[in-house]
Amino acid sequence: MLQVDDLNSGVLLFDPQNKEVTVDGNVAPEFAYQSIRYKNCDPAVCVMEDGSVRFTCRAPQAQSVEVAGISGTMGREHHVLKRNADGLWETTVNGIGAGFHYLEWFIDGNSTINPQAPVGYGCSRAINYLEIPGPDTDFYRMQDVAHGTVHMEYYESSVTGRMRNCFVYTPPSYDVDQSRRYPVLYLQHGGGESETGWIWQGRIHMIMDNLLAQDAVQEMIIVMNDGYAFLPDGSENPSCGAIGEVLVQDAIPFIDHRYRTYADREHRAMAGLSMGGFQTQRTVLRHLDMFSSMGMFSAIFITDDGRDNYMDVLSDTEKVNNKLKLLFVSSGEQEPMCEQNQKTLEDLRQKGLRSVFYSTPGYHEWQVWRFSARAFLQRLFR
Repeated sequence: MLQVDDLNSGVLLFDPQNKEVTVDGNVAPEFAYQSIRYKNCDPAVCVMEDGSVRFTCRAPQAQSVEVAGISGTMGREHHVLKRNADGLWETTVNGIGAGFHYLEWFIDGNSTINPQAPVGYGCSRAINYLEIPGPDTDFYRMQDVAHGTVHMEYYESSVTGRMRNCFVYTPPSYDVDQSRRYPVLYLQHGGGESETGWIWQGRIHMIMDNLLAQDAVQEMIIVMNDGYAFLPDGSENPSCGAIGEVLVQDAIPFIDHRYRTYADREHRAMAGLSMGGFQTQRTVLRHLDMFSSMGMFSAIFITDDGRDNYMDVLSDTEKVNNKLKLLFVSSGEQEPMCEQNQKTLEDLRQKGLRSVFYSTPGYHEWQVWRFSARAFLQRLFR
């Protein structure tokens, strides 16, 4: 249990906005919890007006402190912080590109979490991050528009024999007109992420709210499932798992029962990033009778994954074109797969397959996936 002395010195909270609370001095113990207030403290990550980033870390006993990105436009370079007279380590870094970046902190050479910096889940662990504004980034930032709702749902899977959860976005009109039904997009995260990824990192709910306010997209429900689904006997490909079977047999019936959906192929789509893109390709091409659109962000469009020979399906271009209203593939322009995806789709287009390829500057990172989602959503269910 927290003591008054703890509160006087400041207690850290798992809150991306307000990191510490405290109480005024000389407060009697029985009134301490009635006197809690937020404590103003310097953030560990501060984006300056000139676009540079100031990094700080409170580690008065440390011998060295460094901060680094993990990839993408920030790169992996270790930036060395210097200790000031108060024991605060600090440095300023220039040239980090706009968007979402994961961070690693190293104290005396050991990777650690900086509790004064934003904390999320990615790379298969709790991890710090920073967000840098830039040109054309308002589409994923909170605006003064009508907002939808993000729900958390649980359902039992007959495929895995386990309880599963998902997040569901409903548009602003969903609770206003109880007679309306909506198309559904099943949107998958990537490897090392979780079903929270498209909310916290991707900001898909804000993207949808802003696009709806501009009348740039169709209203829809978006379902974000946990992408890790394995059969009890371990017989499915680890990179794709059994998520397709879970969606078809468990998640889709659950969502169609619980929400006011159009429960048909014409109004159902699937998309995903990286691992989620591979899962999308496998699931949709196995179940063209259940999906009318698919989107793959930063995933290699392959014709044979060792288990499914997709050319058996794709070679019947007339059937695929009739079934899929939209086959969308995107890549960051700095990703090695970008050129490969362009070539594969062009070869298939020469054989009559209809598709859309989209690229945007960037690497294998959330900024690319945010822009990809915007481009995909504006074409979906049209």
